Amino acid sequence: MRLDKYLKVSRLIKRRTVANEACDAGRVMINDKVAKASADVKIGDVITISFGNKEVKAEVLTIQETVRKEEAKEMFRYL
Repeated sequence: MRLDKYLKVSRLIKRRTVANEACDAGRVMINDKVAKASADVKIGDVITISFGNKEVKAEVLTIQETVRKEEAKEMFRYL
């Protein structure tokens, strides 16, 4: 699954366009490497998102095309 879509579906970032912009600005990394929005996300990857002076790290647990809001937090775990 594309990185921008995963960020939206998992609700780490609310909108796909915002996820795209964050990737273009170099604020999203997969396994400590700067990632483009089109990068492929796999189970076990560690995604790091920089929000200003705050950093969020999450490990990918599952990949699903669609998910309900309540189940979205089960797609990843914070590190």
